[in-house]
Amino acid sequence: MFSAHILLRFSLTCTCVVYHTYRMRQEKSESPADIVRWLQSEAASLWPAILGSLSLRRSPCVRENCPACLSGEQHQSYVLYSRLKRTPFFRFTFPRSLSRAASLCDNGRALQELLQEAAPRYVKALKRERANTSKSKKN
Repeated sequence: MFSAHILLRFSLTCTCVVYHTYRMRQEKSESPADIVRWLQSEAASLWPAILGSLSLRRSPCVRENCPACLSGEQHQSYVLYSRLKRTPFFRFTFPRSLSRAASLCDNGRALQELLQEAAPRYVKALKRERANTSKSKKN
């Protein structure tokens, strides 16, 4: 008798094989223009986006005998870290805009993954297009 683990593993393997086969067929017929349209449609839902990360900081203040600092709790602030032309920078973020900033960072990471997926597909499509053009010129 098959265990649930074996059946689950088998079904996941089958799903991956079907998906991979579908993607291979799809990639063979994609043109560079198809990939650009796909990228634009996918990226539209991820806008606005920023590259960076949010961090919770705890730091002491400059006041003497501050209850929060004396208790060890310190003062919390949220900071958005990013880079501008390879130079790191940070901006303090107000708690009321924290969820929006987190959403923008999530969109930035998703957009970055999308671009990393699109690049090899686009290059393959360009190579296919060039190979098809050279074949048609020879005939």
